[in-house]
Amino acid sequence: MSKLQHPHIKCKKVAVALLGYNSLNYIKKFIPSILKTTYTDYTLVYIDNASTDNSVAYVKEHFPSAEIFQISKNQGFTGGYTQSLPYIDAKYYVLLNSDVEVTPNWLDPIIEDMEKDETIGAAQPKLLHEPQKELFDYAGASGGFMDKYGFMFCRGRIFDTIEKDLNQYNDPMEIFWASGACMIVRSKLYRQLGGLDNHFYAHMEEIDLCWRIKNAGYKILVYPASTVYHVGGSIITYGSYTKLYHNFRNNLVMMLKNLPKEKLLGTLFIRMVFDGVAAARALITFRFIEFRAIFMAHFHFYTQMKRWKSRRNEALKHYVRESRTGIYCRSIVWDYFARNLKKFDQLKF
Repeated sequence: MSKLQHPHIKCKKVAVALLGYNSLNYIKKFIPSILKTTYTDYTLVYIDNASTDNSVAYVKEHFPSAEIFQISKNQGFTGGYTQSLPYIDAKYYVLLNSDVEVTPNWLDPIIEDMEKDETIGAAQPKLLHEPQKELFDYAGASGGFMDKYGFMFCRGRIFDTIEKDLNQYNDPMEIFWASGACMIVRSKLYRQLGGLDNHFYAHMEEIDLCWRIKNAGYKILVYPASTVYHVGGSIITYGSYTKLYHNFRNNLVMMLKNLPKEKLLGTLFIRMVFDGVAAARALITFRFIEFRAIFMAHFHFYTQMKRWKSRRNEALKHYVRESRTGIYCRSIVWDYFARNLKKFDQLKF
């Protein structure tokens, strides 16, 4: 049944919220892997972001057990979830990209542990790269981290250096952020914190949410015993103007929203210096698309400061304490480019 009128969807304990936009090929390829999940207390909800490729009809015909939530206009990654999740009733939400292949026991260890420990606010499995399954995936790998200046990296991927999965990062551990490609989050906490920030549209919205979860006193973990495979770059192309713009702008917004007061101005200033260097480097190497993306990201950050300050005030309402777990105490930029530290296990936390 179509959900255009937005009735509530009553799910089992876990709602696997699969967001798709013109994702018919991925739906055909990857939904069968979800339906082979050994964990049984879940409901698959396909959220369609105004696709024009017959995705909804295909899901209705071939996967009749799936609930369907249709959105009349493409709202992006954040909008797709902010439009749909308020109408999905479950104890846990799984935010799952349509270009993810799961393994049979991907949910079992995560839900089992979250049921035992209510201080775990969110979690992710180990993400490997679907086109080359021996490699970690760019967007999450074996858990997300952040350096002291707001640069993100993963256990298994630092900037463009992607490691092979040799079981070197197979221990579950507390991390700073979980990947939006496959994130499990408590629905009550998600709603309490306001969910994904729709101003982000795409990129780093899940890191912003994770930062707010940690500031609210909860933990975020990675469970490498659970493995999924992510294609990546299927909606917004890596290296495109749109991706670069949102990465730079959203990173600044996220820092403004979530940094403690005593660290806000100093950290933002240093980050702006880093971005200025990146813009200058792009200009002198004739990467004009990258230069324009950085320039416009900063322009919109400064000119919409009133909006961002309002978002900070909302986030601070739930602030309990600063959690340093998952934050690298040095500059990952310096260590990567100047000290040639390319692998996660070379870093000293």
